[in-house]
Amino acid sequence: MRAVVVGGGIGGLTVALCLIQIGWEVTVLEQAPELTEVGAGIQISPNGTKILDRLGVIDRLGGLVYEPETVEMRLGISGTQIFSIPMRRIARQRWGAAYYQVHRADLVGALYNLLQQRAPGSVQTASRVLGYRQCPGGIRAVIEDGETEPFDLLIGADGIHSAIRTQMLGPETPVFTGNTAWRAVVPVEVLGEDRPPQAGCVWVGKGQHAVTTYLRGGTLVNFVGIVHQPGWREEGWDIAGETAAAARDFARWHPVIEAILAKAESMHRWSLFTRPPLPRWSDGRAILLGDACHPMLPSMAQGAVQAIEDACALAFRLQHSADVVQVCEDHYADRIDRVTAIQKRSARNSDIFHLSDPLLRLGAYGALWLGDRLMPRLIWRMQDSIYGHEIR
Repeated sequence: MRAVVVGGGIGGLTVALCLIQIGWEVTVLEQAPELTEVGAGIQISPNGTKILDRLGVIDRLGGLVYEPETVEMRLGISGTQIFSIPMRRIARQRWGAAYYQVHRADLVGALYNLLQQRAPGSVQTASRVLGYRQCPGGIRAVIEDGETEPFDLLIGADGIHSAIRTQMLGPETPVFTGNTAWRAVVPVEVLGEDRPPQAGCVWVGKGQHAVTTYLRGGTLVNFVGIVHQPGWREEGWDIAGETAAAARDFARWHPVIEAILAKAESMHRWSLFTRPPLPRWSDGRAILLGDACHPMLPSMAQGAVQAIEDACALAFRLQHSADVVQVCEDHYADRIDRVTAIQKRSARNSDIFHLSDPLLRLGAYGALWLGDRLMPRLIWRMQDSIYGHEIR
């Protein structure tokens, strides 16, 4: 059986490895001329780590990952801790795998190198896919200069602006959330005493929040700052931004945040979009995966992980059935409730992080502060359905 994967990001490379593991042949078509360093830090929770570990990807990352001691929430201006959840000590014991922070480029590099080892030449760059065409017993990818040979399955892992989804379901404009995200990476050594906690830390404020994590074995600090700015709508991983503008957005915040922005040599900016749940993810032998079918706000750190889950779940079904069309339909039924719930929870988290009303802030953050001290296991239980998930 043979599959063509449209898109060489985390979801596309992961599904390629999952399919190779069950005996399929795979071709990955990536429109960029090369897989270069894009994006910044991401968090891989235990539900994603389990899958990457089984594929052999975690061993490839080695010291490039960082395992945080805790996951925390703090007030952005004062730095007051709202809650702190032990993570390094608990993750393996409770959810069966580690919680890692990693540079997106390092993860893509590990996936790509492993794929090249197991299927040399399977990734074709500078290959822009415009759509697909069903044919007797197969499907072809439509590219700029013609069509590919027939495959048994086409997987659209081509992101929020997916050409595969557009053909499948018609043109649809993503929904702008009104939020803009800043991102930067800073060496730890330049921050001195103003380095952030050894955690995945959310810093909350009125109409904005920031996240600090560590990358590359703890040698880099990753910063993402999200601000409600409904007038700016550019979307893309590699849009340059002004460090001074980001610093103005977070002026008078905690010295840790101000130090990161003062030391950042470059800054990138993008707007956050989402989409409502789709009525289906497949059309015959074509199926969508990851951001192409369920883009998520970063407020649960589940966007990349849910694409990894998609890849594993699809391969699991294909391993047990040769009826590709039926598998695609069943895969949607298996996954839609879970990813929709996580999309909604991510949106709710974003709202909580941005609370402006003093009474609402006191109620929400006070409840989290009290719960952390009186019922710490309750917060762990809130993560069980996500972090403890197993693909079966």
